[in-house]
Amino acid sequence: MQPSSSLAHKTQDAHERLNEVYDMQEIHGYSDPMHELIGTILSHRTTHANEVLAYRTMRERFPSWEQVRDAPLPDLINAIQSANYPEIKAPYIQNLLTHLFRETGAANVDFLGDLSTEEAMTWLTSLPGIGLKTATILLLFKFHKPVLPVDTHVHRVTQRLGLIGPKVSADKAHAILLAYLPQDPLVLFNFHKHFYWHGQRVCTWYYPKCSDCVLQSICDFYQSGGTALLSSTPIRKQKSANP
Repeated sequence: MQPSSSLAHKTQDAHERLNEVYDMQEIHGYSDPMHELIGTILSHRTTHANEVLAYRTMRERFPSWEQVRDAPLPDLINAIQSANYPEIKAPYIQNLLTHLFRETGAANVDFLGDLSTEEAMTWLTSLPGIGLKTATILLLFKFHKPVLPVDTHVHRVTQRLGLIGPKVSADKAHAILLAYLPQDPLVLFNFHKHFYWHGQRVCTWYYPKCSDCVLQSICDFYQSGGTALLSSTPIRKQKSANP
């Protein structure tokens, strides 16, 4: 199915507006692909500062990836406790490292740069605990593959704008939004970063700052008066008239 030309135009219009607000960035990430991979796992539902602290503490206590893999699970959980849900993330990290050592003989994913985008995505998402968000961040940030990460902020902003449907999940949004954009890693990186920042700073989860938003005139959520029911935003409870 061909993407809607009107939605593709709207997507690029929104992207150009945010480019003016946040400026174009060169593609960048952590210098080590393994840092990018494990850091992305730690980043789920966690602030950037807490992700950084968790990763640094983990590597200080367990300097090699073999030590991270073989650490007593309670000790690894404790090391990454600044990241939310460390009891879930620690087993994911150890299972991932076990798989990497078994399949490749090392904790190294540099070879992904030599694979096609499709091959790299298939290999990554076959790993334990690696979903589309983690895979696309690694492939775009470190290997400049033409993929589009959709995290909670990108999902929320694009859904409020009406670029994706009101019930479309973040996983499904990866392919839908990617079809609206040039298959240029620099464009896709900036789309991701700008929509991510906009979701953090303006189009926030509970109380979006619509009066400050440069996307206001093309936003379905704003045009609805903030009443649109979307999968990515909360339903506010009405205050009772008789407490």
